[in-house]
Amino acid sequence: MNRLNKLFDSGKDRLLSIYFTAGYPALNTTVVIAEALEKAGVDFLEIGFPYSDPVADGPTIQQSSQKALENGMTVSRLFEELKDIRKTVSIPILLMGYVNPMVQYGVERFCKKAAEAGVDGIIVPDLPMYEYEQHYSKYFVENNLSNIFLVTPQTSEERIRKIDALTNSFIYLVSSSTITGKGLQLSDAIEDYYKRVKSMQLKNPAIIGFGINSHESFDKACEYARGAIVGSAFVKFLGTENYLKRISEFIRSIRSSD
Repeated sequence: MNRLNKLFDSGKDRLLSIYFTAGYPALNTTVVIAEALEKAGVDFLEIGFPYSDPVADGPTIQQSSQKALENGMTVSRLFEELKDIRKTVSIPILLMGYVNPMVQYGVERFCKKAAEAGVDGIIVPDLPMYEYEQHYSKYFVENNLSNIFLVTPQTSEERIRKIDALTNSFIYLVSSSTITGKGLQLSDAIEDYYKRVKSMQLKNPAIIGFGINSHESFDKACEYARGAIVGSAFVKFLGTENYLKRISEFIRSIRSSD
């Protein structure tokens, strides 16, 4: 079991994950942001490795990726920054990014370096399930890394059940068929989608992402899943002054309506 498995086995609900882009707003901020998020009460982290063509992301995360690349962030640099993170950060850590940088770096090598840094799982939205099964799953298993698959409103029940069978941590439930940062969709059709997935009684818990940006949207997501992921709203927050001193304030605004 990795830290992610232990977190979900704990039975805790209303889990909050935060996404941020490595190398944004500057190099050498990855660990200090992670430390501040843990102190603020976040349950697990998603650290993005930037890519020049992040097709699933909206303008906020696209811009953070571009800035991170301009700052000099690379996969190698990220692993260098993460090498001592487990001395100060104990909550589960996921890496999130696109398959191209992983393949360029070498998937086997990427998984090995991630495990050495204490990473618990990887989210790769554009990694085809077939490619994962046929070519890469062994590297994840060998390094005790969870591979997180995404489910959208268009995903068939057959595919969802196959994803559930291949998963050993949680399923990333995309809130709607849109890019990141668009705000949580609360139409009847989207709520029916949440209910449909919940009624399938999958063996893995679901976490809802894309569009979680407030206490209200976090609350709504937690009605249908074990928790939610905040990405674009936090990345936007990192562009403000004195962000490091105000991270606890940001997390409180998501956790509580007070």
